[in-house]
Parts: sequence; C-alpha cells; structure tokens
Amino acid sequence: MSSWIAYNKLAWTEDLLSDFSDYERELSIYVDQIKRNSLHAPDTLLHLGCGAGRHDTVFKRHFTVTGVDISRGMLEMARSRHSDVEYIEDDMRTVRLGREFDAVAIPDGIDYMSSLSELRMAVETAATHLKPGGVLLVVGKTLEIFSDNNFAYTGEKDGLRVTLLEDNYVNRYCPNTYEATLVYLIRRKGDLTIHTETHLLGLFSQEAWEKVFAEAGFAVRETDLDGTYDKYLLGGGEYPLKIFIGKKC
Repeated sequence: MSSWIAYNKLAWTEDLLSDFSDYERELSIYVDQIKRNSLHAPDTLLHLGCGAGRHDTVFKRHFTVTGVDISRGMLEMARSRHSDVEYIEDDMRTVRLGREFDAVAIPDGIDYMSSLSELRMAVETAATHLKPGGVLLVVGKTLEIFSDNNFAYTGEKDGLRVTLLEDNYVNRYCPNTYEATLVYLIRRKGDLTIHTETHLLGLFSQEAWEKVFAEAGFAVRETDLDGTYDKYLLGGGEYPLKIFIGKKC
C-alpha cells in the first residue's frame, strides 16, 4: 500500500478538482491508439496504475477491464464507481496475475517509477501480461522536452472548498527525476486545513525509454499528446507528454 496522502487520505478531493469532461478527449485518443495498433479486435485490458477509476469510465465501454493500483484510497473510489470492473491492490512493478490480456495501459502513473530499474520492472510486468501481438500504451515524459511548471486546481461543493497547487521541479542534483510538490488548501465551512507532500518521480531520456521497451521485447512508436492539462497550467508553462505504443514481438 502506498503512503501518499494525495492517494489515500485525500483521494476524495479528486471529484472536486477535476471534471470528467477533461478526460473524454484524452481517453478517446488512447482507445483509438489501442484499437488501431491491435492485430485483432481487443477485448481485455489491464489498466496498471488505475487510480480512482476515472479512465475506466471510458475504457470499460470498449474492453473488459482489470485495474491494478497500489493506493487503497484510490481503489476504494474506483470500486464505488465501477462495480463491474475487477480491481486489485498491488504494485505495477511486481504484480503477476497469471493471465494474459489483449492490451495493457499505463496512462497515468508511470512517473512513479523513479529509477530506470523500476521503469524496467513496470514495462516487464506489462510484457508478462500481454498476449503475443498485444498492445502496450504508456503515457510518459522525456527529459529532453520536460521543464519546471506549476498547476492550480480548485473545486467547491456544499460548503467545502478545495484548492490544489502543484509545483513540478526538475532537480538537477538528482538525475533522472523530478519533484512534484503538492499543497492542498481545504476549507470546511470556512475552517482551513493545509496538507503538503513532495513526490519524487522518474524523468528519463528518449534513449532510455527506447532501450527499456526494446529490452522487454516491444516494437514501439510514439506520438505527442499536447494540451491535456493546459487549462490548469500557470504562467504560460508547458506540459508535453508522449504516448508510447508498443507491440509485443
């Protein structure tokens, strides 16, 4: 189980801080990429790092979904949203379910592989769970194009107001990582509480990504994913993402 307060004690804030419409365009791209790159119509999907199940609202329209996440607070929300989806509390680096899927998706969570060895473990998990010719979709960042940035999210309902400030910082003194510092301002009928934590996340070069995929037996192509979080960015920042599509050889 993870100890992050963002994904356990404060997991409930997600419903106030984001609108599902934010996910619709993004998810239509993921589904299209999986189907377009599959040798046959994919039926089953393993969603690693499934979080609170927001993505699964769309994924389950197209696939039979199995979700895996390490954060119990997020899984509780996912299960309450989707009684028809199987959710498993486990770690994407080490989980072994003993079955294969038509596709594996890691659309949100690969950043928590904070070293190259952990990235290799997650990609190997995907390879282990894919049928021959299956498709892997990973959304990630590359060192060459990522930079410091800041985000602000806010939401209010029934006397409860939540503001989340997020600072992304590429730490030059800790190679292959960046820091995401989260500050939650929560007001319940005017009373303020403040919660903070810093997440150490992985940030790898294009060459490193390509090597890890190749080592796991994937033929990979990529496409840019732009604009997904632009409305939350502060000060004209940028948040470039890449979709890596791998076919299991």
